[in-house]
Amino acid sequence: MSVPIKSADEIVRMREAGRLASELLDYLTPHVKAGVTTGEIDRLAHVYMVDVQRTVPATLNYAPPGHSPYPASLCTSINHVVCHGIPGDRKLRNGDIINVDVTVIKDEYHGDSSRMFFIGAPSIQSRRLVDVTYEAMWKGIRAVRPGAHLGDIGHVIQRHAESNGFSIVREFCGHGIGRRFHEEPQVLHYGRPGTGLKLQPGMIFTVEPMVNAGRPGIRGLADGWTIVTADHSLSAQWEHTVLVTDDGFEVLTVSSGTPPPPPLDA
Repeated sequence: MSVPIKSADEIVRMREAGRLASELLDYLTPHVKAGVTTGEIDRLAHVYMVDVQRTVPATLNYAPPGHSPYPASLCTSINHVVCHGIPGDRKLRNGDIINVDVTVIKDEYHGDSSRMFFIGAPSIQSRRLVDVTYEAMWKGIRAVRPGAHLGDIGHVIQRHAESNGFSIVREFCGHGIGRRFHEEPQVLHYGRPGTGLKLQPGMIFTVEPMVNAGRPGIRGLADGWTIVTADHSLSAQWEHTVLVTDDGFEVLTVSSGTPPPPPLDA
């Protein structure tokens, strides 16, 4: 496994791309509300990226092997949609939960982040699922330091989700990121401590657990992109891009509107 170690200049560029991704989510936040279509959220994001930020939407026409080009500038995954939901005519309704996942390209470098949003008043289960997923992501981030292993990240995420009665989606994972959208390493959200790649300063990757309220099984829809829970249970995801520093970690996808980290004992 060849994992890129970013130079000081590359880290500066990744920090800028990460900030812009987070600022895009800040901009979208007031628009993610009941009555708005996911297609409108996508349109607003595209205009903001291209005309205001002067960034490139990384997902638009993205076509990994075996896939048709992705047709939108972000992903909108509602309720039982696990990931890669394609924006369209669906209007957001009170009680929905939605993940908005954005990736911008600034001067060839990628910034990748996602947030969960409540539409109106969430159910008790919805709030608990979203909160536990956020806590799990941060437990994984806080395990990042030189000398730690990828398995340490996955272990704390899995333990927190499962101890709260939820399940981890295993088919998707975090990933290295830089000039390419997806690089090594793959960052699993389950695992055993002390296993896997040993972390080194200069590595940059995403931590983005997908957590289901029901069983972990998933299935893909006919559009070739949208992934849903097999049992139609709710699913949640949060994502940050993280740098391994000399003495710990730095979250790169931060801005004035970034939700604060949970307490250490959460």
